[in-house]
Amino acid sequence: MDLIHEKYGKLKKELESAGSVAVAFSGGVDSTFLLKTAHDVLGENAAAFTVRTVSFPEREYSFAEEFCKNEGIIQIVCRVDQLAVPEFRDNLPDRCYYCKKELFGIMQREAQSRGFRALAEGSNTDDDNDYRPGMRAVRELGCISPLKAAGLTKAEIRALSKEMNLPTWDKPSYACLASRFVYGEKITEEKLAMVGKAEDFLRDLGFRQLRVRVHGGDTARIEVAPEELEKLFEMRERVAEGIKNAGFLYAAADLLGYRTGNMNASLKGE
Repeated sequence: MDLIHEKYGKLKKELESAGSVAVAFSGGVDSTFLLKTAHDVLGENAAAFTVRTVSFPEREYSFAEEFCKNEGIIQIVCRVDQLAVPEFRDNLPDRCYYCKKELFGIMQREAQSRGFRALAEGSNTDDDNDYRPGMRAVRELGCISPLKAAGLTKAEIRALSKEMNLPTWDKPSYACLASRFVYGEKITEEKLAMVGKAEDFLRDLGFRQLRVRVHGGDTARIEVAPEELEKLFEMRERVAEGIKNAGFLYAAADLLGYRTGNMNASLKGE
């Protein structure tokens, strides 16, 4: 057995030993793979727990809902008012800690009330390479991270997802819309809607891996994959019009293209 399938076997043992799990499910690459594997191992003793928030776009929620229906997986939806969390609203550098503490706390209590023994989340070993304050909340709440425990990387999760014919195997990486804001800039429902509309516009134009970052409230800095920069420049007038229609005054392009964790550069002095 090769290393990747040894890790997959370890993942299944981790889930089996948990007995019953509620999987924090967003419809992304990692959580979809984790949910599918948990359901394969545990059957009805595994369920999807999805939070509806202002930072979770309707497009992503619809995908998550459809996946659960197609796979016959129970999905529990928890509605959470993120903007009621002051540290989230004020967009502090450790915003993700306070937000995840609230969201995962609500999911955990709901899961426990339904008899699930553990709340599982989908971080992988690559997530240790970036600033992720939300992981502190995961540890404090006692949630489990089976993908990380199995030693799986993002690339390995994609490869296994492809073997399993999961629709997410080549899905672009995604993150909460709050990650689009410069730390310290207040997050509002209106600004989140602007970002969501702008990113939907770019996806409809055919761009895959992208982010619309917010600077000063009225400037959108567009990140696309480096190989798509030429396409972005060729369509610059159309792109600028769409970004302005989303509510921004200015549209700018990042010349280096998409980079994960880009908004954390200011914390590192880069």
